[in-house]
Parts: sequence; structure tokens; C-alpha cells
Amino acid sequence: MTLIPIVRDEHSAPFFDGAAEGRLMLRYSPSSGEWSEPAALVCSVTQARDLEWRPAAGVGELVSWTVRPGRRGEDGRRAPDQVIGIVETAEGPWLTLRLVDAAGRGLAAGMAVRVDFVRPEGGEAMPVGRVSG
Repeated sequence: MTLIPIVRDEHSAPFFDGAAEGRLMLRYSPSSGEWSEPAALVCSVTQARDLEWRPAAGVGELVSWTVRPGRRGEDGRRAPDQVIGIVETAEGPWLTLRLVDAAGRGLAAGMAVRVDFVRPEGGEAMPVGRVSG
């Protein structure tokens, strides 16, 4: 399946700048010491408004996943299934990531996941997950 390019806006620019350099950027609240997901406008834990972008470790654990069956293309061939995972980052926030190189079988909650990046033609670098072990 072809990825649809995503276009940055003012809020997401630091996230995509980091992604272009191979770094996962999350939101961090200095007043509370809590981390939030990239889309957060206020701290997900305390509602503090002092969020700033900080690089994250780029690793986490698989919490859950689902397999999205591939659709048939115009040529009648079926696209490969996609595995979509919920990953708890080392910092705490959960991310929904396409798990590349994962078939769905053999996955287990708690498996280590490393964030990697892919760049669809004409779009921004996007995070994906790679299961290890």
C-alpha cells in the first residue's frame, strides 16, 4: 500500500524536522516533568501549557496490534496486509505506528519496538515501528 504524503503545519514542523534527521520528537512539560504525544497542545497528564519539543529515545514496548487486510488494487492484486501497533514509548506516551517487517503472527505484548522513519514520495518522513525480539 502506498503511503499518503503528510504535509507539515506550524505545530508539527519541529516533529517533522526531527523525523527528517531520524529523531523521534515528543512534547515535554518542564514544570511537571511529564511527556506527551506529538499532537498534544497541553500536557496529557497535568494539562500544563508549557510544552516544548524534545528528542525521545525512539524505543518502546508493543502494547497491542491489529492486522489490516490489504485491499485489492485496480489490477486485481491484493496489497500486503499491514500490522498497526500501539507502542508505549520509553518516555510514556503511546504512539500508533505501522509495524514494518511484522506479519502479525508471533507478536506479543511487551516486545521491544524501535522507531524508524520512512519517507513517502512527495511527503514528510513518517515514524514506523520495527519489532526486535
